[in-house]
Amino acid sequence: MSFQTLDQFLREHGIKASYQRVRIFDFMRQTRTHPSVAQIYNELHPQIPSLSLATVYNTLNLFVEKGLITELKVEGDEARYDYPYEPHAHFVCHKCGTIYDVPMGTPQACMDMDGFIVKETQIVFKGICPSCRDKK
Repeated sequence: MSFQTLDQFLREHGIKASYQRVRIFDFMRQTRTHPSVAQIYNELHPQIPSLSLATVYNTLNLFVEKGLITELKVEGDEARYDYPYEPHAHFVCHKCGTIYDVPMGTPQACMDMDGFIVKETQIVFKGICPSCRDKK
């Protein structure tokens, strides 16, 4: 997507589309690494010297509030962020800390919860990934 298209998309979701917000959203759209605030900052700061950690944190919170990205709390207090490109669960490796996407369809049970309004679903599997399992 072009800068103008992303700008328009954010505005359609009630977000003032500053240059920094557009760049952060574009980064989230393109990554599958489930980055933390610090990782996003470290990636974008060399290209945007005026970017601050507070701006990244506040922007991510705004995107979560508007439903554009999801916040993952998978280990300790550190939040990780994910762009919900399709329904998926997550697998967290206890050894290397990598977070993997696990493809899955929309859970039918959530669709059939009479009287409930489901706003968010997170499924997180934890264990040892194949790379760490195979290391001796």
